[in-house]
Amino acid sequence: MRQRQAVTVGVDLAASARRTAVCRVVWGGVDGLAAEFVVPEGDEDLLAVVRVADKTGLDCPLGWPSSFVATVLAHHRGLRLPPPVRFEERADGRPGLDALRFRFTDDLTWKATSMRPPLSVSTDLLGVVALRAAYLLDALAAIGAPVPRDGSGPIAEVYPAAALRRWGIRLPGSYKSATPEARAVREHIVGSVEAGLGLALPEAVRGQCVNSHDHLDALVCALVARAVLVGDTLWPRSPDELAAAGQEGWIHLPGTDLAALRH
Repeated sequence: MRQRQAVTVGVDLAASARRTAVCRVVWGGVDGLAAEFVVPEGDEDLLAVVRVADKTGLDCPLGWPSSFVATVLAHHRGLRLPPPVRFEERADGRPGLDALRFRFTDDLTWKATSMRPPLSVSTDLLGVVALRAAYLLDALAAIGAPVPRDGSGPIAEVYPAAALRRWGIRLPGSYKSATPEARAVREHIVGSVEAGLGLALPEAVRGQCVNSHDHLDALVCALVARAVLVGDTLWPRSPDELAAAGQEGWIHLPGTDLAALRH
């Protein structure tokens, strides 16, 4: 019996629709998957793509650090500020991340991948993108499609660079620029993704990923959305993780086997 087709969408969100890259992947067809990039003209078009997907992977924080929110609220009200705190130290003895700048999920992701910390949603320009994401989530809730920030609803928060690390795709350099060196790294990533999946991407998709890191990230987001859909990501488990995920968001880290996405 043929497997039911499923649709995942990957969104490399930017502050404007013009810079946002969106990838749509249909799983379970004759070729295993069919992928394409779509170009929503605005937020309404983007929400329409999200609504008809089985799961969307969004490369953007779905919330802000609880300590940051509490501190700003106290300052706004003219109250004494809560004392600054850090998360628990790493296994190697280094201190955890600053809880004013980073969310619990950022700290856990940093520790799980041994990468540099994610961008701070409270103190980096990423906050502008997160504001757009908040309004998108609010628009979905207004039409009866609420978005739990832990990823259990239609949208899951994803982090492409961490996903690549989890899949064992080691980067010889940065892929986030227009230099020939970065283009070569993107070509390496695309080839590694195809090898891990055991499938060839459509030539048009492959070419756009090699040409643009935004499109490559959108593809990776759609792949991680598939991992969430098939139960191959790390979910919050402890009471502290569950509580934080509900308010701050939760980065879904995929398992280590790309081939699992085909099941």
